Amino acid sequence: MKSEIDSMSENQVWDLVDPPEGIVPIGNKWIFKRKIGADGKVETYKTRLVAKGYRQRQGVDYEETFSPVVMLKSIRIMLAIAAHYDYEVWQMDVKTAFLNGYIEEDILMDQLRAFESKDKSKVCKLKRSIYGLKQASRSWNRRFDEAVKSFDIIKNEDEPCVYKKATRSMIAFLVLYVNDFLLIGNNVGMLTSVK
Repeated sequence: MKSEIDSMSENQVWDLVDPPEGIVPIGNKWIFKRKIGADGKVETYKTRLVAKGYRQRQGVDYEETFSPVVMLKSIRIMLAIAAHYDYEVWQMDVKTAFLNGYIEEDILMDQLRAFESKDKSKVCKLKRSIYGLKQASRSWNRRFDEAVKSFDIIKNEDEPCVYKKATRSMIAFLVLYVNDFLLIGNNVGMLTSVK
């Protein structure tokens, strides 16, 4: 729980504010999971703070929720290209992906149990998305897209979750699936720079 709170603090996910009159903040809860390894033993215990997004109202707490996801056939095509040309394939995930997405709406959330400030009348005004919010995937995808484009990586017009960077004889593809992605390319140095 402490590491999750530390991540949220580093990313400045919320500000504590006085609750506006007549506004009921959404709740939150802790989700606990065990990550099981291939040998069947527990590798790690994961804790995640999740907003009770089911209490959000369209037009008030969110406008749009759609977020593109790469098509399975696109992943297969990219892996076939990698196999044919003997490209490197790296798989990665962004651990605190949703905490990087900015939200445009004013969303108030209850303070976290066991981590409340001294002034318990305050509520959390979210500045960034967290798991459980209806617009969390969308805000993360928009932030990722902006960041990738700032590095001169080009988005595919037909498949919005496939990106390409090419210079002379070097090429790298980035395939995004929510907070996991594949890096595929013919030059380790270029893949490292994209990473």
